[in-house]
Amino acid sequence: MRDESTERDAGGDCEGEIPLVGTEVPGPRARAWVERLAASECPALTARRKRRSELTGTDHDPIVWTSAQGAIVRDVDDNRYIDLTAGFGVAMLGHSHPSVLSAIERQSRRLVHALGDVFPSDRKVELEERLSAIAPWPNAKVILGLSGADGVEAALKSAVLASKRAGVIAFEGGYHGLAHGPLAACGYSARFREPFAAQLNPDVTFVPYPAMGAVDACAKAREGVVRALERGTVGALLLEPVLGRGGVTVGDGDAISEIVRIARRAGVVVIADEIYTGCFRCADAFCASSVLWSEPADVVVLGKALGGGLPVSACLLRDEVARAWGDPGGEAIHTSTFLGNPLSCAAALAVLDELSREGVRGQIRRQSELFWSDVIAPLRDDPRCRTTGAGGVGLLVGLGLEGGLARVLAVMRALLERGYIVLPGGARGDQLAFTPPAVLTEAQRAHARETLRAVLRA
Repeated sequence: MRDESTERDAGGDCEGEIPLVGTEVPGPRARAWVERLAASECPALTARRKRRSELTGTDHDPIVWTSAQGAIVRDVDDNRYIDLTAGFGVAMLGHSHPSVLSAIERQSRRLVHALGDVFPSDRKVELEERLSAIAPWPNAKVILGLSGADGVEAALKSAVLASKRAGVIAFEGGYHGLAHGPLAACGYSARFREPFAAQLNPDVTFVPYPAMGAVDACAKAREGVVRALERGTVGALLLEPVLGRGGVTVGDGDAISEIVRIARRAGVVVIADEIYTGCFRCADAFCASSVLWSEPADVVVLGKALGGGLPVSACLLRDEVARAWGDPGGEAIHTSTFLGNPLSCAAALAVLDELSREGVRGQIRRQSELFWSDVIAPLRDDPRCRTTGAGGVGLLVGLGLEGGLARVLAVMRALLERGYIVLPGGARGDQLAFTPPAVLTEAQRAHARETLRAVLRA
């Protein structure tokens, strides 16, 4: 990662740093690609775009990416965009980070695929050692996966083995992925669960999310947890330290710490979903243990930024929880063909190398401060922008808008036409969600602020 002065010097003026859209959005080439996509893509996604178009009265066909570097994305029509999502949070260090690309290139010349849990690669061993060393407890054990949902699945399996109980306490607004195990605990929307309810764990209790400053919600969360524990069937408590997709809502550290202690006394395994918040996006390696909670969870799940663009996740386990899996010399009951893929492991090691540098961590913290002060605060405080407040931690930010989902989608589309990629957030879709890469320049922040201001005032 380079500092801002280096980026400005390398680019001369700021012209190449800001968006440049020379066609309609999507452009003619993108439309041709989207027509091809519609012929083979599952209609679930095509139907979603159609619903958005009907709600807003505007086109919601996508652009089609061809390349990305830093914060800049280019599409098939050679339009240039600034990605304020970092690819769902994956490219926190910037798209195509040089260290990550170098690691992938070197690894691709020596080993692309190994034999998972049977004959692992050296890179898998090295990654698990590194993750164990940075975990919030000594002698941690690791289960690798390819996605955040994989990591949560492994966490839930570990919890049922360790506690001997299948019940789960989850939280309203929580989003943990859509594989069957995590889906059962998806508090983001019941609509996600309902079509598959017959296949999902029936013993899941949803309680209000204990948001910071929300005294009533914190009390109801505690009461709900206590009532659920009375059944004697709960083995796992699963929560995000900051709701991501569910509304960028920061959890109340004191309330959550008390809930964790109550759960632990009942023999429940506490799982922190740090897929979005981990890897220093929210101020430190683990948001839960270092920023919000007074004690670490029993299991932590990492993903997204960990791979720097390649698919990899990690379920980190306290040693005593990991022992519940039994004799490692026995039959593997949780594995996959691409477990510990060498390319993904090499990319993750490069990301961890970058994050081990104090200069990089300091730049992430500084980028967070600047994004809030230069972009978010001026919009939040401008009555003509008609916002409903901003929340989040670090480089995970939600900006609420008056007008709900319809306005959010319209704003999102208007921003895309002006060269900015953002996403809707919140269970009701009434937020603009930002997870920007930690490489935005001063020129990019200023241009983003003025573009957002113009769109929100319109």
